Amino acid sequence: MTALTLGNAALLRTGAYIDGRWDDAGSGTFDVHNPATGALVGSVARHGAAAASRAVEAATTAQVAWAARSAGDRAVILRRWHDLMLANADDLARLMTAEQGKPLAEARGEIAYAASFLLWFAEEARRVYGMVIPGNTPTRRLTAIRQPVGVAAAITPWNFPAAMITRKVAPALAVGCAVVLKPSELTPLSALALAALAEEAGVPAGVFNVVAGDAEAIGDVLTRDPRVRKFSFTGSTAVGKMLAARCMETVKRVSLELGGNAPFIVFDDADVEAAADGAMASKFRNTGQTCVCANRFLVQDGIYDAFAEALARRVSALRAGDGLAGVTDQGPLINQAAVEKVVRHRDDALARGARVLAEGQVAAGEGDGNFIPATLLGDVPADALLTREETFGPLAGLTRFAREADAIRMANDTPAGLAAYLYTADGARATRVGERLEYGMVGLNTGIISTEVAPFGGIKESGFGREGSVFGIDDYVSIKLLAAEIACNE
Repeated sequence: MTALTLGNAALLRTGAYIDGRWDDAGSGTFDVHNPATGALVGSVARHGAAAASRAVEAATTAQVAWAARSAGDRAVILRRWHDLMLANADDLARLMTAEQGKPLAEARGEIAYAASFLLWFAEEARRVYGMVIPGNTPTRRLTAIRQPVGVAAAITPWNFPAAMITRKVAPALAVGCAVVLKPSELTPLSALALAALAEEAGVPAGVFNVVAGDAEAIGDVLTRDPRVRKFSFTGSTAVGKMLAARCMETVKRVSLELGGNAPFIVFDDADVEAAADGAMASKFRNTGQTCVCANRFLVQDGIYDAFAEALARRVSALRAGDGLAGVTDQGPLINQAAVEKVVRHRDDALARGARVLAEGQVAAGEGDGNFIPATLLGDVPADALLTREETFGPLAGLTRFAREADAIRMANDTPAGLAAYLYTADGARATRVGERLEYGMVGLNTGIISTEVAPFGGIKESGFGREGSVFGIDDYVSIKLLAAEIACNE
C-alpha cells in the first residue's frame, strides 16, 4: 500500500470502521499523498451515503448499552485508549507527517495533545453532576439530571487530524454518546489509526465509527438523519453555515468551530523579545495552518521598528522541508491551492505598498512542491487581503496603530471572532483590552492558548459551543427535569 513503514503495522488501515468491523469494500478508492513529496501514502476505500447510514444505525443500537454503563467503566476505556496512543506515539506521528506534512516534532506534539483529551474526559466522565432544586411547593421535589444527548456526528479537518478528533469524540464517549466520524479525505489515515487503537482499548462495537470518502454524501446523512442528535464541525465558515442549516431540519444540537482572523496586538510597553517569541509560536506553528494562528499583527508606533527587527530575525531563520527527511521548522502547505492563496495575499499586500522584511528558507530541491518560505511583510495597509481574510499559511504582515482605541477598533473589524492575542506590560490594559476584544479566546502575553483544560471556541461567525475543559461536556448532554410529587395521603 505504501512505502511508509510503521512499527505497529495494525495502524495502517484503509477501510471504514463500522460496528466494530473494517470495511474495505467501498465504491472504489481515493489516494492520500504526502504534500511534501507528492508520494502516495495510501489508497483508502471510498464510502458514501450507504456506509454513513450503516454507521448511524450501528451507533444508534450501541448507544443504549454504552449510555447504561457506569461512568467509571467508560473512563477506564478512555484511559486505556489514551495509554495506547502514547505507546504508539512515534508511529502515529510519522503517519501524520506523511499525510499532513507537519514537521515530525510538531506531529509528536499533536499526538500528546490529542491523547490529553482522552485522559481529561476520562476523568470528567465521573463528574457529570445534576442538581436538586428547592421545590416550588412543600410537596414538590425537583431534580435536574444530565443525560447523553444521543448519537453524535463529527466532521474534522486536515490541519490537526488527531487532536480535532479526540477533542470531539472524548467528551461524547465520556458521557455515553456513540459517535460517527467523517475525517478529512486529505488525512483519513490518522483517523483510521485512532479507530484501530480505540478497538484495541475496548471501545464497544458501534460506539465509535469512522467513514471516509464522499464528503457531500456522508455529510448529507450526518446532518439530515434524525437518529443523529448532535453534530460537531470544524472547518470553513461557509461550509459550517451550510451544514448547520441542514441540521436544523431535524433540530439537532450543533457546535461549530469555524474560520478565524486573529489579531496579534503589540503595545508600546510590551517586552519586545517575548512578544516576538509569542508571535512565532502563534503564527508559524503548523506552517501557519491553524484556525487560531495570528493573522494580523497590529503594532503600536513606538515599538514598531524594534518588534519588526526582532520578528524578522526569527522568520529569517525558519527552514521549510520534508518533515520525514530531517530537521525542519516548517512543513509544506497542504496542497497547491493553499500555496496559491498565500501568494495571492502576499502579492496583494505588496501591490498596496507593503514591503518584505524577511523570508525564511526552503530546503534545496523542494521549491517546486507545496512549499513556500515563511515571509514577514511590513507596513501592510488595513484594506489588504492579508488583513481582511484568513491566510492559513506562513505569511505575517505588520500594521501600525497609534492609540489603544485604534487597536481595539481594528482588531474587532471582522466577522470572525475565534482568537486574539495582545502583549503589554500593563496589567490593567491587558484586562481592559482583553474584555473589549470580540473573540472567544484571548491570549494575554502568550501566543499559545490551546490546552485540554481550557475552553476552546469562538463567537460571531467563528461559531459556537466549547471544546475541552469542564465546559466541553455540555454540548453532549441534555438536562432533564424530574418533577416529583411526594405528598403523603395518610
